[in-house]
Amino acid sequence: MLRISPFQWISQYYFGFFFVYGVYTPFWALWLKSEGVAPADIGVIMGLAFGTRCLANLLVTPRVHRVEWYVPMLRVLSLLSIGLIAVHALAVEHLIWIALATVLFNICYGPIIPLSDSVANYYTNLKMLDYGRTRLWGSVAFIVGSLVVGWVVAHWGDDWILYTAVLGMSVTFVMSLRAPSPSPESQSEKRVVRPKLTEMFRDRQVLKFLLLISLIQGSHAAYYSFSSVYWKSVGHSEEIIGYLWSLGVIAEICIFAFSRRFFGLWSIRSMFLLASCAVLVRWSLTALTTQVGVLVFIQLLHSLTFAVAHLATIRYIQQSVPEKMVALQSLYNAIPLGAVMATMTAISGWGFENWGAKIFWGMALMGALALFVRLEPSVSVRETEIAKTTS
Repeated sequence: MLRISPFQWISQYYFGFFFVYGVYTPFWALWLKSEGVAPADIGVIMGLAFGTRCLANLLVTPRVHRVEWYVPMLRVLSLLSIGLIAVHALAVEHLIWIALATVLFNICYGPIIPLSDSVANYYTNLKMLDYGRTRLWGSVAFIVGSLVVGWVVAHWGDDWILYTAVLGMSVTFVMSLRAPSPSPESQSEKRVVRPKLTEMFRDRQVLKFLLLISLIQGSHAAYYSFSSVYWKSVGHSEEIIGYLWSLGVIAEICIFAFSRRFFGLWSIRSMFLLASCAVLVRWSLTALTTQVGVLVFIQLLHSLTFAVAHLATIRYIQQSVPEKMVALQSLYNAIPLGAVMATMTAISGWGFENWGAKIFWGMALMGALALFVRLEPSVSVRETEIAKTTS
């Protein structure tokens, strides 16, 4: 078996997975529509996908608690995802079958992000890679995937949304067959006990961690769902809106690329405070103005509201004992990025319909509340040592 460095393995896996994510997230509803699925049914299907990923990260992912299982499980999930994406083409004739295919696919697809992050966390703690410079390839791939499928669909038709997703996942699986060297293995000979989620939910620090991330990341709900609609309603073209969205992702990539230089000596609390302040400023400005120059600044703040908060979250998870890392990663993806984001999106829809851009004041309030959540380290470790290898 061909062996490559941990950085090569995980950065290439990030690239492959997020390439497919850049196809699936923006374009899957378009593919369903092209296959004759009614708009109301598309809403049900997409909601089902969201909910299934949330449940998968609560019920399935935490069971993969031994580091030796991370890479083999990612290979299995990638292989299953290929087949289940393809099955959609056969199931689309009947709503019940497309719903079943959606559930099965997202059971496999949902755990991939927390497990791949857990691989990166493992090697980061061993000082074998820089998490930020590794994770940035996922952000790059999301842009590439969206651009590629947009061009392909424009020239060859909507069927290529599904074909591109299958091809991208197939390449991801093939690349994963190479082995990272050294392979992940437990650093202790003690029997690893899988942590129970019920016990973790009784941990006050875990609950504060989930609350803090929910406030910061959940504040993006109105932006993700309605900023484009809002900006278009005030006269900005689709081209300008596209540039603004791309600028946000580019700012995110820059933070990942230079995270060690910018935040290597920052404490986790300081990073969360910065992200919280940025949330307060970003969504307040969004509620106040639609001038292009200010919108550029607002989008640059994505580097703080999302990227810095994500890096601080990863560093916090890296401080936990190894057998709890996947469980915390799962809770992060299932609750703040899953259930809370879904709930806030629904609230934002109601709020935008009734209040318009004033809904962004509610998002700014979440940043203000986050300032008062004081998070303590998950275990007693030297933060500065971890900071030198992550961020």
